[in-house]
Amino acid sequence: MRPGRRGRTSHAGLNAWPGYVDALSTLLMVVIFVLLVFVLGQAFLSVALNRREQVLDRLQVQATELTRMLALERGLTKDLRGNLAVLTEQHDKDTAAAAALGSQLAQARAATQHANELDQTAEQKVLALNDQLSALNAQLTAIAQALDVSKKDVMDRDAKIADLGNRLNIALADKVEQLKRYRSEFFGRLRDVLKNQKGVQIVGDRFVFQSEVLFPTGSADLTPQGAKEIRTLAKTFRQVSAQIPTDVPWILRVDGHADKQPIHTAFPSNWELSSARAITVVKLLIAEGVDPKHLAATGFADYQPLTSGTSVADFAKNRRIEFRLTDR
Repeated sequence: MRPGRRGRTSHAGLNAWPGYVDALSTLLMVVIFVLLVFVLGQAFLSVALNRREQVLDRLQVQATELTRMLALERGLTKDLRGNLAVLTEQHDKDTAAAAALGSQLAQARAATQHANELDQTAEQKVLALNDQLSALNAQLTAIAQALDVSKKDVMDRDAKIADLGNRLNIALADKVEQLKRYRSEFFGRLRDVLKNQKGVQIVGDRFVFQSEVLFPTGSADLTPQGAKEIRTLAKTFRQVSAQIPTDVPWILRVDGHADKQPIHTAFPSNWELSSARAITVVKLLIAEGVDPKHLAATGFADYQPLTSGTSVADFAKNRRIEFRLTDR
């Protein structure tokens, strides 16, 4: 009876093995398909971003050219206005002179109304002045027409510049929106990785570590567990930052905060302690491969508390390290 049982057990183990291989093969095919979809999505996103960058560059070149043309037109308009002022002044002088000569001629005609011949010289002067007045009036008309055309051109160019400005604003808003999407992805991944970690939470647009998770009391040296948490964060951040386009101006700001209790350590004040902790975290992120050009360390001491309470829990809540993905 005993040999029979061993035979049945061995036969059942052989029957289960092909089913396990089929399940493993199916799982491998699903993973490969998901990776393929992810790679294609990344490729389409890169093409779309490159096209938007090219459009933005062309719009900037057009805006620069229109600005230069507008400056030239404004200079020409200024010159025309100067000439108009000079011609207007000359016209007024000539009008006054003509009026004076006309008055003199009227007086001469009244005095010599019984004479047969008029003063030819006075008539010639009046005719010459009339000709000059006619010429000046023609010049003024031409200048006024030129000014009207220039004003219309300036208005057209102003409209084009305003339109280009709107397009630039839309493009910049699109960059900001992209950064928001990557920030959400970054915080979402960190939430999944550190969801069971006590003292870690997301507050608004910041990812917050309580200081006790990373540092001993009054120290700026990371604990082994704290260094592990920062390395986990660095790995996640490298994956997300690799997807951010190079033209998006972003920075990961590491903010150190302390409570308002006086310290009795090697640090003179909470300013030095909070700054040193932020710098320690930044150094480890750099060592883990995060680009230092996209990092900043700041210390806020106890002047940006989350709560104004004075309990032990309130003090612990205010001692923290915050990570904020923002634009420069």
